[in-house]
Amino acid sequence: MTQPVQDKIWLTQEAYDKLKAELENLSGPVRQEIIERISAARDEGDLKENGGYHAAKDEQGKVEARIRQLEDMLRRAEVGETPEDNGIVEPGMKVTYKFAGDADENTFLLGNKALEDGTIDVFSPESPLGSAILGAKVGDRVSYTAPSGKSMTVEITDATPYHA
Repeated sequence: MTQPVQDKIWLTQEAYDKLKAELENLSGPVRQEIIERISAARDEGDLKENGGYHAAKDEQGKVEARIRQLEDMLRRAEVGETPEDNGIVEPGMKVTYKFAGDADENTFLLGNKALEDGTIDVFSPESPLGSAILGAKVGDRVSYTAPSGKSMTVEITDATPYHA
């Protein structure tokens, strides 16, 4: 599923620097290592049954796709300051919320999905929940319509600047 194309992507300087470092690593050492593996596998002969060659080509495709994604994101990046620690939900904030009537809390980063690195879930400000809570304060209750069409109410229990 593709995400809609946005003109600008809001990033903190820290996030921008992290993505730029990833791009430099993929474009340099990682790309070169894959090229060397492909070349070595090609030298082994018959490519039809050469698992190492096919694995390296698959990895090359994934790396090249990520490089294109990073280049696009950095080209469209709008670098902003880390948000103030004022409890107001905005991009760059780590948000904790709970559904009305439920004690379990959930935490996510409000930002660009491409920043998702496995350490924290990321919801975009354009997502149903993200757009509903944008500008809300800790303690506010906000209702939104989930993708399923169901009306949901959440309470913001914490909102602090995110630091990777």
